[in-house]
Amino acid sequence: MSLAEQIFRYAFAERPDGALAVMVAETEVVLRPSGALWLERERALVVADLHLEKGSAAAARGSLLPPWDTRATLERLAALLRRYGPRTVVAVGDSFHDAAGSQRLQPHDQSRLQAMTSAASFVWVLGNHDPVPPEGTCGTSAAEWREGAVVFRHAAAAGIGGAEICGHHHPKAQVPARGTVVSRPCFVFDGRRLMLPALGAYTGGLDVRDPAIAALFPRGGRVFLLGRERLFSFPLVPSGRRVSA
Repeated sequence: MSLAEQIFRYAFAERPDGALAVMVAETEVVLRPSGALWLERERALVVADLHLEKGSAAAARGSLLPPWDTRATLERLAALLRRYGPRTVVAVGDSFHDAAGSQRLQPHDQSRLQAMTSAASFVWVLGNHDPVPPEGTCGTSAAEWREGAVVFRHAAAAGIGGAEICGHHHPKAQVPARGTVVSRPCFVFDGRRLMLPALGAYTGGLDVRDPAIAALFPRGGRVFLLGRERLFSFPLVPSGRRVSA
């Protein structure tokens, strides 16, 4: 298979609302400009790396980082629940910045999260930052969650033969735009593995060319860059070459 065939064989369908639909195994997933996934048939909303209470964790170490990230992240999550009315919400790991994060929630934030977990069935996939179930938070905790032939896990499992949806690396990409370079969070997809960007307000990101991400996509794939109202698609070229239009 030629390089061009490898790059463009990952079919996706653009939608009028700016989203993109791809097939992961036999499951259709809709990639949203918000950085979330929507599974229409299952009425499942999928998000990654909320890192709730990262600000308070930093404050405990003496950082002057404003402790407003949890409220901002919950605003993003609540807006998604209002828009889609999911039956299930799958948070694929690092939902809290550390194992004690759920215990540091402010009363207002705790109440808001409880309201969301009452409105939908939450699945808390455990991550490296939150390896134990969040205390006092409704929902189901699991190392992995499966829907059909697709496994939802926090960190990608290198060398697996099946299909997976994951987070962990907070992928972002840089692309040229009108004489400058734009860096934005992104999805990364190769037909078998779909990596989500982080939804958390204080999460930052890792460039898709970094070996930690590139090694998981050795044959290349597609980058779906988050825009304000739509996603922008670029090839992810293997062998250390740059992402370009």
